[in-house]
Amino acid sequence: MGTVEAANKDANGSLLEKNPTVVFVLGGPGSGKGTQCANIVENFGYTHLSAGDLLRAEIKSGSENGTMIQNMIKEGKIVPSEVTIKLLQKAMQESGNDKFLIDGFPRNEENRAAFEKVTGIEPAFVLFFECPEEEMERRLLSRNQGREDDNIETIRKRFKVFLESSLPVINYYDAKGKVRKIDAARPIEEVFETVKGIFGPKNEKVNHYVRLMSKLYMYKFHFVSKTKIGNHCLPC
Repeated sequence: MGTVEAANKDANGSLLEKNPTVVFVLGGPGSGKGTQCANIVENFGYTHLSAGDLLRAEIKSGSENGTMIQNMIKEGKIVPSEVTIKLLQKAMQESGNDKFLIDGFPRNEENRAAFEKVTGIEPAFVLFFECPEEEMERRLLSRNQGREDDNIETIRKRFKVFLESSLPVINYYDAKGKVRKIDAARPIEEVFETVKGIFGPKNEKVNHYVRLMSKLYMYKFHFVSKTKIGNHCLPC
């Protein structure tokens, strides 16, 4: 078991060496974050990673891991954070990029703590799309995508889950000055104008400082981890 842990740490080390910039993208269902992520990818060169899409792709692949995920979902169980994080890490390593939008993750405090512990990465900031529940409800009911969960009862359940699980994550990063709140009730073009102000050149100095601080944190984490491996402190 110790050698597996060591291999995982080495693989993670290769990701840390890229000094990645990670932005968590959060917002309730119907807040429009998916549309804005596409705009950010097109204009600022980020790679968009959706935790939900990665899980669905793994299930579709028919792999042993995918079958396990599918069975857990069917049984109403929560997929362990480590499983989702492993898929995110793999996608980040294979992308060839060093700037990532992680959409819809972390979904709760346990996800957040696990991501930072496993990867050694803190997000540069959290992009939070604020939108009144009534507006998100209107958008979801009016869109014609044939989604089974776009009915009033399930929509309201999704709102409730988001408020209960994701807001503590937002509050945690807000206390650290890392939350960028966006008024997402406006038209798409107006919302993106605000988004551009966050990702644009005028914030390069701030972003550079954040990357430097994140790099120091990541290398400290990786050095301590490797030291523990060398001293056989990891569980077997």
